Amino acid sequence: MLSPLAPDGFLKPITDYKSLIFYKKTVILYDMTFFFVNRYLERGDRTIDQMVQAARSGKQNIVEGLEDGMASKEMAIKLLNVARGSLKELQEDYEDQLRVHGLPIWTTAHPRSKALKDFCFAHNGVEQYAPYFERWSLEEFCNTALTLIHQADRGIFSYLKKLEAAFLTEGGIKEQMSAARRRVRGY
Repeated sequence: MLSPLAPDGFLKPITDYKSLIFYKKTVILYDMTFFFVNRYLERGDRTIDQMVQAARSGKQNIVEGLEDGMASKEMAIKLLNVARGSLKELQEDYEDQLRVHGLPIWTTAHPRSKALKDFCFAHNGVEQYAPYFERWSLEEFCNTALTLIHQADRGIFSYLKKLEAAFLTEGGIKEQMSAARRRVRGY
Protein backbone atom coordinates (compact mmCIF):
# COMPACT_ATOMS: atom_id res chain seq x y z
CA MET A 1 0.00 0.00 0.00
CA LEU A 2 1.39 3.39 -0.98
CA SER A 3 0.89 6.71 0.78
CA PRO A 4 -0.98 9.34 -1.23
CA LEU A 5 1.25 12.26 -2.16
CA ALA A 6 1.11 14.97 -4.78
CA PRO A 7 2.40 13.59 -8.10
CA ASP A 8 4.37 16.76 -8.89
CA GLY A 9 6.27 16.92 -5.60
CA PHE A 10 9.60 15.44 -4.68
CA LEU A 11 8.32 13.39 -1.74
CA LYS A 12 7.51 10.00 -3.17
CA PRO A 13 4.93 7.51 -1.98
CA ILE A 14 6.41 4.91 0.31
CA THR A 15 5.71 1.25 0.50
CA ASP A 16 3.98 -0.04 3.61
CA TYR A 17 6.89 -2.03 5.00
CA LYS A 18 4.55 -4.30 6.97
CA SER A 19 3.17 -5.66 3.70
CA LEU A 20 6.59 -6.74 2.40
CA ILE A 21 7.40 -10.42 2.70
CA PHE A 22 11.05 -9.76 3.48
CA TYR A 23 10.02 -7.55 6.41
CA LYS A 24 7.63 -10.23 7.68
CA LYS A 25 10.46 -12.76 7.58
CA THR A 26 12.63 -10.45 9.71
CA VAL A 27 9.85 -10.21 12.30
CA ILE A 28 9.82 -14.01 12.48
CA LEU A 29 13.61 -14.02 12.75
CA TYR A 30 13.57 -11.54 15.62
CA ASP A 31 11.06 -13.57 17.61
CA MET A 32 12.84 -16.84 16.81
CA THR A 33 16.20 -15.42 17.80
CA PHE A 34 14.87 -14.04 21.08
CA PHE A 35 13.48 -17.47 21.90
CA PHE A 36 16.61 -19.26 20.63
CA VAL A 37 19.11 -17.37 22.77
CA ASN A 38 17.02 -17.89 25.89
CA ARG A 39 16.68 -21.61 25.21
CA TYR A 40 20.10 -22.58 23.87
CA LEU A 41 22.64 -20.08 25.19
CA GLU A 42 23.83 -19.69 28.75
CA ARG A 43 22.98 -16.51 30.64
CA GLY A 44 25.89 -14.09 30.44
CA ASP A 45 27.01 -15.28 26.99
CA ARG A 46 27.78 -12.17 24.92
CA THR A 47 26.41 -13.95 21.87
CA ILE A 48 22.91 -13.45 23.29
CA ASP A 49 23.04 -9.67 22.91
CA GLN A 50 24.85 -9.91 19.58
CA MET A 51 22.26 -12.22 18.03
CA VAL A 52 19.26 -10.31 19.36
CA GLN A 53 20.72 -7.00 18.19
CA ALA A 54 21.56 -8.39 14.74
CA ALA A 55 17.99 -9.71 14.37
CA ARG A 56 16.57 -6.41 15.63
CA SER A 57 18.81 -4.34 13.36
CA GLY A 58 17.81 -6.42 10.34
CA LYS A 59 14.17 -5.62 11.02
CA GLN A 60 14.46 -2.05 12.24
CA ASN A 61 16.69 -0.86 9.39
CA ILE A 62 14.06 -2.02 6.90
CA VAL A 63 11.52 0.14 8.72
CA GLU A 64 13.79 3.18 8.87
CA GLY A 65 15.04 2.73 5.32
CA LEU A 66 11.59 2.50 3.79
CA GLU A 67 10.26 5.41 5.84
CA ASP A 68 13.29 7.55 4.93
CA GLY A 69 12.77 6.46 1.32
CA MET A 70 9.89 8.92 1.10
CA ALA A 71 12.47 11.66 0.71
CA SER A 72 15.71 9.88 -0.08
CA LYS A 73 16.33 6.80 -2.17
CA GLU A 74 19.99 7.08 -1.17
CA MET A 75 19.11 6.71 2.51
CA ALA A 76 16.73 3.85 1.77
CA ILE A 77 19.46 2.05 -0.17
CA LYS A 78 22.00 2.59 2.62
CA LEU A 79 19.70 1.41 5.40
CA LEU A 80 18.45 -1.61 3.50
CA ASN A 81 22.08 -2.57 3.00
CA VAL A 82 22.64 -2.17 6.74
CA ALA A 83 19.68 -4.53 7.26
CA ARG A 84 21.31 -7.04 4.93
CA GLY A 85 24.58 -6.74 6.82
CA SER A 86 22.83 -7.39 10.11
CA LEU A 87 21.12 -10.45 8.68
CA LYS A 88 24.48 -11.73 7.41
CA GLU A 89 25.88 -11.29 10.92
CA LEU A 90 22.93 -13.27 12.30
CA GLN A 91 23.51 -15.92 9.63
CA GLU A 92 27.09 -16.34 10.84
CA ASP A 93 25.88 -16.79 14.41
CA TYR A 94 23.44 -19.54 13.46
CA GLU A 95 26.07 -21.23 11.29
CA ASP A 96 28.51 -21.03 14.21
CA GLN A 97 25.97 -22.76 16.44
CA LEU A 98 25.66 -25.62 13.99
CA ARG A 99 29.42 -25.89 13.51
CA VAL A 100 30.37 -25.91 17.20
CA HIS A 101 27.73 -28.54 17.91
CA GLY A 102 28.83 -30.71 14.97
CA LEU A 103 25.50 -30.31 13.17
CA PRO A 104 24.97 -29.89 9.43
CA ILE A 105 23.80 -26.89 7.49
CA TRP A 106 21.02 -28.23 5.32
CA THR A 107 22.30 -27.68 1.81
CA THR A 108 20.11 -28.54 -1.16
CA ALA A 109 21.44 -32.12 -0.92
CA HIS A 110 19.95 -32.57 2.56
CA PRO A 111 16.72 -34.62 2.51
CA ARG A 112 14.79 -32.01 4.57
CA SER A 113 16.08 -28.92 2.73
CA LYS A 114 13.37 -28.62 0.07
CA ALA A 115 10.49 -29.13 2.50
CA LEU A 116 11.96 -26.48 4.82
CA LYS A 117 12.44 -23.99 1.98
CA ASP A 118 8.88 -24.59 0.79
CA PHE A 119 7.51 -24.15 4.31
CA CYS A 120 9.41 -20.90 4.86
CA PHE A 121 8.46 -19.62 1.42
CA ALA A 122 4.75 -20.21 2.09
CA HIS A 123 4.60 -19.03 5.72
CA ASN A 124 5.24 -15.42 6.65
CA GLY A 125 3.69 -14.99 10.07
CA VAL A 126 5.26 -15.53 13.49
CA GLU A 127 2.15 -17.42 14.54
CA GLN A 128 2.97 -20.09 11.96
CA TYR A 129 6.41 -20.71 13.49
CA ALA A 130 5.90 -20.10 17.22
CA PRO A 131 4.27 -23.50 17.90
CA TYR A 132 7.54 -25.15 16.76
CA PHE A 133 9.90 -23.08 18.92
CA GLU A 134 9.64 -25.50 21.87
CA ARG A 135 9.73 -28.61 19.68
CA TRP A 136 12.57 -27.90 17.27
CA SER A 137 15.98 -29.37 17.93
CA LEU A 138 18.99 -27.08 17.76
CA GLU A 139 19.63 -28.33 14.22
CA GLU A 140 16.06 -27.67 13.07
CA PHE A 141 15.97 -24.26 14.75
CA CYS A 142 19.22 -23.05 13.19
CA ASN A 143 18.42 -24.36 9.72
CA THR A 144 14.98 -22.77 9.80
CA ALA A 145 16.55 -19.44 10.78
CA LEU A 146 19.15 -19.77 8.03
CA THR A 147 16.46 -20.46 5.45
CA LEU A 148 14.48 -17.41 6.56
CA ILE A 149 17.62 -15.27 6.47
CA HIS A 150 18.36 -16.36 2.90
CA GLN A 151 14.80 -15.66 1.80
CA ALA A 152 14.72 -12.25 3.51
CA ASP A 153 18.09 -11.35 1.99
CA ARG A 154 16.93 -12.26 -1.51
CA GLY A 155 13.80 -10.13 -1.01
CA ILE A 156 15.79 -7.13 0.22
CA PHE A 157 18.27 -7.49 -2.64
CA SER A 158 15.44 -7.57 -5.19
CA TYR A 159 13.92 -4.45 -3.61
CA LEU A 160 17.32 -2.74 -3.71
CA LYS A 161 17.56 -3.43 -7.44
CA LYS A 162 14.22 -1.65 -7.92
CA LEU A 163 15.45 1.31 -5.87
CA GLU A 164 18.64 1.39 -7.92
CA ALA A 165 16.65 1.51 -11.17
CA ALA A 166 14.44 4.29 -9.79
CA PHE A 167 17.48 6.26 -8.63
CA LEU A 168 19.10 5.97 -12.05
CA THR A 169 15.97 7.26 -13.83
CA GLU A 170 14.71 9.80 -11.26
CA GLY A 171 17.89 10.93 -9.54
CA GLY A 172 18.39 11.73 -5.89
CA ILE A 173 16.51 14.02 -3.53
CA LYS A 174 18.45 17.18 -4.45
CA GLU A 175 17.81 16.64 -8.16
CA GLN A 176 14.13 15.97 -7.49
CA MET A 177 13.78 19.04 -5.25
CA SER A 178 15.35 21.27 -7.90
CA ALA A 179 13.13 19.82 -10.63
CA ALA A 180 10.02 20.31 -8.48
CA ARG A 181 11.01 23.91 -7.72
CA ARG A 182 11.55 24.59 -11.45
CA ARG A 183 8.11 23.12 -12.25
CA VAL A 184 6.43 25.33 -9.64
CA ARG A 185 8.23 28.41 -10.95
CA GLY A 186 7.39 27.52 -14.54
CA TYR A 187 10.90 26.98 -15.94
